[in-house]
Amino acid sequence: MTGPIHLYDRYDEPDQLHDQLRRLLRHRVAIALGIVLGLLGGAALALSRAHTYTSTSEVLVRSTADPFGTVSVAADNQVSMGTEQQIAASTAVAVRAARLMGQADGKAAALEDDLRITNQAKSQVLRFEFTARTPKRAARGANAFAEAYLADRKARNQAAVQRATRGVEQQIKTVNAAQKKGTEDDDATKALQSQLDTLHNRVVDINSRDTDGGDVVRRGEAPARPSVPGGPTLLALGLASGLALGILLAWLCSALDTRVRSADEARAALRTPVLGLLPPGHGEDDDLPAVGRQGGDRAETLRALAYRLRGTALPAGTGRLLVVSPRRGAATEEVAVNLAAALAECGDEVLLVDADPGTAALTARLPLLPDDARTPGDASLLPDGSRLVDAGTAGRFACCAGGGTGSPVRAGGSAAVHRLPAGSDSRTTVVVSRPLLEHADALALAQRVDGVLLVAGLGTTRRDDLRRAHELIDCSGGTLLGIVLDAGRRGRLRAVLRRRPARRPEAETVPPVVELPAQDDTLSVSRG
Repeated sequence: MTGPIHLYDRYDEPDQLHDQLRRLLRHRVAIALGIVLGLLGGAALALSRAHTYTSTSEVLVRSTADPFGTVSVAADNQVSMGTEQQIAASTAVAVRAARLMGQADGKAAALEDDLRITNQAKSQVLRFEFTARTPKRAARGANAFAEAYLADRKARNQAAVQRATRGVEQQIKTVNAAQKKGTEDDDATKALQSQLDTLHNRVVDINSRDTDGGDVVRRGEAPARPSVPGGPTLLALGLASGLALGILLAWLCSALDTRVRSADEARAALRTPVLGLLPPGHGEDDDLPAVGRQGGDRAETLRALAYRLRGTALPAGTGRLLVVSPRRGAATEEVAVNLAAALAECGDEVLLVDADPGTAALTARLPLLPDDARTPGDASLLPDGSRLVDAGTAGRFACCAGGGTGSPVRAGGSAAVHRLPAGSDSRTTVVVSRPLLEHADALALAQRVDGVLLVAGLGTTRRDDLRRAHELIDCSGGTLLGIVLDAGRRGRLRAVLRRRPARRPEAETVPPVVELPAQDDTLSVSRG
């Protein structure tokens, strides 16, 4: 086997769990929104149902069949409890209950909304649960519905008795009419009399049946406590439900989010190493460079990036490096300037080239060394059209504004290529250009440099942008050394309020530009 063998390690599961937790915690706003919604729902339920009481009454539904008859019938065949439950919840019973409670018939629908009727399996007991704002009203409503149901069932049973009695009485009239006609046959007369006696017994039997149809086995009493949990309990339930909702929302946001949130995601999208992760800054990006002039975590990270590039991509201390971002918003200029300062701190002769013609010259934002402060050695080593930048303790490096006056160019990226100064075998050139996916300048520059360093914003750059940038650099013949992720800046609003547009000095002239030498003059650089 030529490839590595993947062994199952149960200790990988906690790492996966930690990664999932980190993904969820990135969307803290969604989690907070779910918790707020849960608490609001619990508070609303506590306010609306805090003073509701429920009283219960139970009714035993009896069959109208004679329990002492010679033929016994099973109880479940005598009464259909499903039918009786539907009748108990009907409007007719609600109207009777409203009259018992002293309310108008139009209030019956409102009473039905507060009623709940249940029946346990294999039971002939109907349970009436009535909910109201006060305990007395709840007990009164439960008892009123139980009595209204029994009254309705009694009325139905009496109506059935009357119908049956009228039918038998009609038969009695027919037999009496036949008996009055008379007949000489004694057997026929006895038969008519026997039939008449049977019909009279039938009438007596029908009228002797019990029409009540049920008994109240439990009367509703005024409850001592509300039927719903208290306010603290409902708030706790709302908090738990809101937390679950927030986690669900965070998971959905994490599943649908296409932005790069970690170094692993950037490494998977580009298939190249992550050379640096810049910590969050304080929004003061106008003070360039930070290496050699200021401290802080970002300056140390950028210095470590320069050492890493010098030890891997640029081992000889010479070469050409293009710093570019997929889209605007990343700290491309900050990385390029501080990278040049850090390389100068290592003892290299560095030339920083601003190949962005669409913005103001980068030299207007750098601490340029005055002409009277230059030494004869600086003047001899300084390329034509460039200025010296004072990087403090890091030393000095040259900067060339290859972008011109700051006005946009009329033609594509070829103009940026021809504005680059000539390279030198003893000088490391750091080139900063416009965004790769917005302009074609960087593609033309990628063919003339030894390596491309991609700068992307963490949490603002999409994974598709990284894939497209890698594909364009690869197709143009350039070499992608790696990516630097910028975690953003703290106090971004304050930085915007304090920021002022940079103005170029009136006496500043446009530096002359020269052609970039052919590919044969470019030094080949070995990469680790």
